[in-house]
Amino acid sequence: MSKKGKVLVAMSGGIDSSIAAMLLHEQGYEVVGITMKTWDYASSGGSKKETGCCSLDSINDARTLAVNMGFPHYILDIKGEFGDFIIDNFVNEYLAGRTPNPCVLCNTHIKWEALLKRADMLGCEYIATGHYAQVRQENGRYVISKGLDETKDQSYVLWGLKQESLKRTIFPLAPYRKSEIKKMAIEKGYVDLANKSESYEICFVPDNDYRGFLKRKVNGLEEKVDGGNFVTTDGAVLGKHKGYPFYTVGQRKGLEIAMGEPMHVLEIVPDTNTVILGKKEELEKQEMKVKNYNLIKYSELPKDFQALTKIRYKDPGTIATVKEENGLLNVLFHKKVSAIAPGQSAVFYEGNDLVGGGFIV
Repeated sequence: MSKKGKVLVAMSGGIDSSIAAMLLHEQGYEVVGITMKTWDYASSGGSKKETGCCSLDSINDARTLAVNMGFPHYILDIKGEFGDFIIDNFVNEYLAGRTPNPCVLCNTHIKWEALLKRADMLGCEYIATGHYAQVRQENGRYVISKGLDETKDQSYVLWGLKQESLKRTIFPLAPYRKSEIKKMAIEKGYVDLANKSESYEICFVPDNDYRGFLKRKVNGLEEKVDGGNFVTTDGAVLGKHKGYPFYTVGQRKGLEIAMGEPMHVLEIVPDTNTVILGKKEELEKQEMKVKNYNLIKYSELPKDFQALTKIRYKDPGTIATVKEENGLLNVLFHKKVSAIAPGQSAVFYEGNDLVGGGFIV
């Protein structure tokens, strides 16, 4: 038995989770590796070769590393748990005219729950992942803060985690930058791992063609939605589109409509299969509401609370006043922001600390 305790490490076969497992092993934890198979890409009918966290190569890479390091490794098939919830939500959100955030849902409802359930079965006190984020205990709460490497920070996708999950979570990469992790892999003799290309795509849409994915998942979707109207904010018809689920708020490219000036998607109206277009400045808004929110740093928001608010992963953020009201968060930005997309995550920060997040209404 290890003095540090027993930890179940989620290993995708990529560099981050591999080095996370190595670090914990070297620090004296009793490590158990687990690779979760969330998706069988062959069944989706996509055109691209299976890559990323669910491919056979990735599973083999994770297993080889565990064998080399001398700790046990398991493969966990959670396609059923994952598919029904995450993929159904992904499709339903687009059909409702919203832009889904599957990685947040997966972390919150699938990965952490699946890991903790198996950790209990295997007698592990802790779970660990290769996310670039930090967790600490403060004022009786577990607080997530940004990873040291701002360019790789993944705290944005962790806002849904509950206190009881964070209590048992370790982020071994918290004190490192990505460049240091790569250097570590090379020094330990894992040059291929250091040079492995990273996937930024949704794991079940590895060809990055979400429109093709929707067409394959929903029988007759194309025929049902083709030929709706592009309209202006005052209702003037500008032309025909290919179907409202195939557009997202803020989109400019791929509209295939010539207006003499750039047009953007302002709003999607599923009931009438209408896509409202307008100029870039018409995308700017100063208020939004957020539902299904989860608070991490505080049990309830302080009065007149101001937070740096991100409305998408790569958004640098804008200061806003945030209030809890009737089960929603009312967010008033201190200056206008562009392309607030319903369905995406709004995530709130106080300095480097993750205050919480929720889904934009």
